[in-house]
Amino acid sequence: MTSDVRLAREPKYYTVKRHLLDVIDALEPGAGVPTERELAAELKTSRTTVRQALIELVAEGRLVRRQGSGTYVADAKITWPLHLASFTEQAAANGLTASSELLGAERVRASEDVAEGLGLRPGDPIHKIDRLRLADGRPMAVETSMLSAARFPNLTRRMRSAGSLHAVLSESYGVQLRRGEESIDTAPASPREAALLECDTGSPMLVVRRRSFDTDGLAVEWGTTWFRGDRITLIAYLMTPE
Repeated sequence: MTSDVRLAREPKYYTVKRHLLDVIDALEPGAGVPTERELAAELKTSRTTVRQALIELVAEGRLVRRQGSGTYVADAKITWPLHLASFTEQAAANGLTASSELLGAERVRASEDVAEGLGLRPGDPIHKIDRLRLADGRPMAVETSMLSAARFPNLTRRMRSAGSLHAVLSESYGVQLRRGEESIDTAPASPREAALLECDTGSPMLVVRRRSFDTDGLAVEWGTTWFRGDRITLIAYLMTPE
């Protein structure tokens, strides 16, 4: 009886979604799935109902839509550990080759929030570095890093020919990162992030905000990373206090 009640109350689109999950499990990544029209005819339901199920599966990273082509089974998500390591190191841990595209490197004035995070005064000069981070050539994240211009002179110039910010800090300034603080939010992709990450505007993003500190406990970087929510699963390792 309980099962019958549950099934009776199940939304139609969810029945379609469960059917599609069975289809996805039987296919390889990159395989095409039936069109909305075909699924609606097969399941004897409306295309609106089918579309709602497809939208959820795309948002969850199980399917991917290609403009003008169709809907396909997505690659498995990448697990991304939250620890103080460079993007290059984290990609390598997943068996991927990391690369970056420098989107912008400029000297700006620190806002109140950034100044507080970096231990500066509002209006102090900072470096703002925007990068597109890729793994095996596929866009994974858009990253903004802000650092003190007084502490790291010529950093923007150095970053124009470097791939790893952590490496530049270590090799050019003798700064080693020791610990960090991170917070995680969700937000829809703006047109800018959507274009850079090759997804739809409004797609779910995982937004990681962080501060990193050196061996002396001084704040080094204030950063924000926008990850594609359908491609990344963030992993945190927890320990009991000693």
